[in-house]
Amino acid sequence: MAHDHDHVATADRARLWVAAAIIGAFLIVQVIGAVFSGSLALLADAGHMASDLIGLAVALVASFVAARPATDRQTYGYRRAEVLGALVNGVILVVVAVSVAISAVGRLVTGVAGEAHEVQGVPMLVVAGIGLVANVAAMLVLRGGAKDSINLRGAYLEVLGDLIGSALVIAAALVIVFTGFAAADPIASLAIAALIVPRALSLLRDVARVLFESAPADTDVAEIRAHILRTDGVVAVHDVHVWAITSGAHVFSAHVEVAPDVFSSGRTGELLDELGGCLSEHFDVEHSTFQLEPAGREQREQSQHP
Repeated sequence: MAHDHDHVATADRARLWVAAAIIGAFLIVQVIGAVFSGSLALLADAGHMASDLIGLAVALVASFVAARPATDRQTYGYRRAEVLGALVNGVILVVVAVSVAISAVGRLVTGVAGEAHEVQGVPMLVVAGIGLVANVAAMLVLRGGAKDSINLRGAYLEVLGDLIGSALVIAAALVIVFTGFAAADPIASLAIAALIVPRALSLLRDVARVLFESAPADTDVAEIRAHILRTDGVVAVHDVHVWAITSGAHVFSAHVEVAPDVFSSGRTGELLDELGGCLSEHFDVEHSTFQLEPAGREQREQSQHP
C-alpha cells in the first residue's frame, strides 16, 4: 500500500513539473502579447495563468512535503499538506477572479463614457490561439492524477479555466477583428471571472470537508454500518467515524459489539481481518480501527453516564 502511494506521488510530481514548464513558457508569451495588443481579456487570462503557475508551484511543494514519512509527532505523516496546497490554489483563484472583474467593469464604464480602450484584435487572436494549445497540453498531462489527488485536482481545474478563458479571448478577438466592437474584450474578461469563481468555490468546499473531518462525499456511512452488521458474529456497532487525511486516503473507526462466542472461541483476529477487508474492498478505506466489545456495552455505558 505504501509503495503504491509513493509510486503515485512520484507520478503526480512529474505531471506537475511538466505542466508547470508548459504554463511558464507560455505565460511570458501571453504577457508580451497582452501588452502589445492592449487586450484586458488577454491580460486577465495571463493573470489566471500566472495564478496557475503559482498554484502548480504550491502543489509541487505540497507533494514533496506530503511524501515525508510519519513520525511520533505527525502520526499520519504530512499528507494533509496536499489539502493546504489546494486551499492556497482556491484562494488565488478567487483573488484573480475579483481583480479581473473590477478591471473589466472599469473598462466598460470608460467605454460608455466615450473613452474606449483600443485593442488590436489580430495579435490578441494569435496569442490566444497559442494559449489554447498550451492549456490543452497541460490538461492532458494533469488529467491522469486529477481524480485521485485533491492537490492535482486544484491544478487541473485552474488549467481547465485557462482553457475556457483562451477560448473566450479567441471569440472576443474575432469579434474585434470583424466588427471593431472593442467592448468584447472586457466582456470576455467578465466571463472569464465568472467561470473562475464556481471552480474555486468547489475546490474550497472539498478542502473544508477534509479539514473539518467530514465524511468523504462519496462515502455512505449508513451503508458501511449495514455492511458491518451483516458480518457473522457482529451484534451492534456504534461510535462510527469516517474522515479523510487527504483525498483518497479515507480513515475509519468504530466500536463493534460482538457475540460472546467470538471471544470464547478466539475468533477476534479473524473477525478484525474480515471487517478491515470489507472496508478496504467495498469502500476504499485505507486505514480502519475497530474496538471489539461484548454485546450490550453501549447500553451499559449510557446507563452509567446519563
